Amino acid sequence: MRGANSLQSLDMSESARSVSEGQQRYSPAEIEPKWQARWDADASLYAAEGHDSGKPKFYCLEMLPYPSGQLHMGHVRNYAIGDALARFMWMRGFNVLHPMGWDAFGLPAENAALKNNTPPAEWTLKNIAAMRRQMRRMGLSYDWSTEVTTCLPDYYRWNQWFFLKMYERGLAYRKKSKVNWCPECQTVLANEQVIDSKCWRHEDTNVEQRDLTQWFLRITKYADELLSGLDTLEGWPDKVRTMQRNWIGRSDGALVDFSVAEGSAVDGGAEKITVFTTRVDTIFGATSVQLAPEHPVAKSFAACDTVLTGQIEEMLAQQKVAREAGDLGAIEKHGVDTGRFAVNPFNGELVPIWVANYILADYGTGAIMSVPAHDEWDFEFAGKYGLTVRRVIVSSSGAIESEQLPYTVEDDAVLADSGEWTGESCVEAQRKMAEFAKANGFGTATVTYRLKDWGVSRQRYWGTPIPMVYCENGHAGTEPGGVVPLPESALPVVLPAQIEITQQGGSPLGRVTDFVNTTCPVCGGPARRETDTMDTFVDSSWYFYRYTDAKNGAAPFDSAKANYWFPIDQYIGGVEHAILHLIYSRFWTKVMRDLDLIKNDEPAARLFTQGMVIKDGAKMSKSKGNVVSPDLMIERYGADATRMYALFAAPPDRDLEWQEDGVAGISRFLGRVYRLTLKYGATSSEGSGSAPAAEATLLRTLHQTIAKITEDFSGRWHFNTCIAAIMILVNEIAAAEPLMDAGKISGAVIAEVFRSLTLMLTPFAPFLAAELWEQLGGEGAVFRVAWPVADADLAREAEMEIPVQSNGKLVTVIKVPAGSDEATIKAAALADAKVVAKMEGKTVVKVIVVPGKLVNIVVR
Repeated sequence: MRGANSLQSLDMSESARSVSEGQQRYSPAEIEPKWQARWDADASLYAAEGHDSGKPKFYCLEMLPYPSGQLHMGHVRNYAIGDALARFMWMRGFNVLHPMGWDAFGLPAENAALKNNTPPAEWTLKNIAAMRRQMRRMGLSYDWSTEVTTCLPDYYRWNQWFFLKMYERGLAYRKKSKVNWCPECQTVLANEQVIDSKCWRHEDTNVEQRDLTQWFLRITKYADELLSGLDTLEGWPDKVRTMQRNWIGRSDGALVDFSVAEGSAVDGGAEKITVFTTRVDTIFGATSVQLAPEHPVAKSFAACDTVLTGQIEEMLAQQKVAREAGDLGAIEKHGVDTGRFAVNPFNGELVPIWVANYILADYGTGAIMSVPAHDEWDFEFAGKYGLTVRRVIVSSSGAIESEQLPYTVEDDAVLADSGEWTGESCVEAQRKMAEFAKANGFGTATVTYRLKDWGVSRQRYWGTPIPMVYCENGHAGTEPGGVVPLPESALPVVLPAQIEITQQGGSPLGRVTDFVNTTCPVCGGPARRETDTMDTFVDSSWYFYRYTDAKNGAAPFDSAKANYWFPIDQYIGGVEHAILHLIYSRFWTKVMRDLDLIKNDEPAARLFTQGMVIKDGAKMSKSKGNVVSPDLMIERYGADATRMYALFAAPPDRDLEWQEDGVAGISRFLGRVYRLTLKYGATSSEGSGSAPAAEATLLRTLHQTIAKITEDFSGRWHFNTCIAAIMILVNEIAAAEPLMDAGKISGAVIAEVFRSLTLMLTPFAPFLAAELWEQLGGEGAVFRVAWPVADADLAREAEMEIPVQSNGKLVTVIKVPAGSDEATIKAAALADAKVVAKMEGKTVVKVIVVPGKLVNIVVR
């Protein structure tokens, strides 16, 4: 079999061969526009069929792009993967939905408006037109009748509708909160949009902490289901599921009330401090209670202690610096003894109350019991301030002397000096002690999460207006300035078209008086509109449902249509969205299910995260200035070569190192396929069939290639090796040229080989496949023709290679007929000349034959 070790080896003889035979030279510049014009003229070409088609459905989806203006090769790789899969599934007889749209709201459009003095809508829609043109030129098989553009009112009105539905159910609410603020974007960021303390869009900009009143979506209500649902997503990468588990961050523990000791409480202050602990079994080792600087009890103590007030302000400043540096865990730990005490409810012991900078107000209750002997941070803090360290957990073996503190073992450990629970295992004691606390009214078992509610307010213009107003005079049930939701009949709240955009003074909408000033929908009095807009991740949280019914003006979508298509059968996109879009969209799906809009619990059954395209040692991106335009590659080599290279150069889940020479090599290979097919595939020569061995080789390679590509599409998606297998087949065809020229290969074999070759090229090089299909006399769209079926008998190798060992060391490799039995293999091995020479003067003790694998001859 002839290999495909490099692109260069595939065409060494092709340039010299020229076209003296009278065949046309491959010209993608002529072929591709011809077919694109035909495809564009047929609006139904890529349309999904009705739900009653009788075919199994397949929803194939790539993540929609932000319309930045130009596609680059990173986009092409993503879309080429999805396009290949969609075409393959059509050929396998599926009813395929393969849509595309635009994640069109967001900061880049607004920033471009500032830079270029161009309205964001104009900039965005112009970019969409340019990128749509590029996608068409790439030959991507999208059903444009389902196109979704999130910045248009016919889409974002449903963002507003969902917001109102969530507000009705208590899932949307407003509160003052410490939020992440990007000084470059001049807006709030969700926790998920802060990466290593930097803005997700500005990698060099430190995120600040600010106190603002914001709108939130109560994603935490679904925390348990978001976590448990990951176990059902077996078609998602383990890496993504692990990232989401860690982000949700479930902690099982207990709430325990430490009462403020008599003489320590202040007038009007709290009488108890509720701590959250994951290790209630260590409570007899608690030697202090520590509060976050913002804890209400700490504030009540500071109200009558000016020194403590200054110390708390200093600790808050330290936390702010650590947050903005992105490493709260590395904060140098400081604390102050308040001089007051709390009572441990398990043993009645008085423990000092401290305020510490490493305790966070937004984790647990903002208060902990400090157990230095069994927690690393507590141990460090106790060492610094000379606090008591009391051991209450020991190894179940009792070997205390060899165990260094802090001793944090939980399994195979038991309690010591812990009252009636002494000797209990840690795990069992945690359950019993939480039950004891509940029975006695000072605690309970509980669960906390790292996941926080989703802050969706943004102080920018180019986003979905939030459908709320503030009634100035108030009315029954609403105080003056209170929040009033708009009725559904008032939707959409449309963004004003012409607006001055600056990065000063809050939301730009706040300066548009015609937008801000309105009437209360309840009392008819004066009201002020909400001027924040929604986070753009709202837009992408449900867009794939809209594809199923994109023109619906009465609802987000028809439930029957969504229920037919969902869940998505294959979703394709970057792993960088693991805790942004992918977790938000799972939340939105569960909300829509609870609104009785859909039946599915998860949006996508399978997720594929493609590798990045790397150039000059960095991810290809506009911000890094290393973008390669597909337009330039298409101009030089054609769309088929450009997209096929993106699939060939590396496995799709690995990073691809960009090399233009590779695109040129693919173009030459496609030229070779074109020449061979036009020369032989379209002829009517019958041929004598007088070269049966060559015919068998061609058919064997053909059916092995069909089998490999079929299997890879069903599982591994190693499109690079699929394309390499096609190259090997083409090498075998080229090797048989003299026999085909001499008429020794039958016409039936030639026809089968070139027909199947053309069909196998269809997912990877659709323009060339369409052209060749027409040249072969095929009818209809080539991607609607049934995928070829591998014949196992024809694919079977005529011979197989068997290693022969002597006492475990390789002697030779023999060839025997495929399917040979043990006796035949043994006889062939013992008759081999190298084996005979090796055995001379020795006694054969045993011959071990592993059929199809090896022969080992034991001698002495």
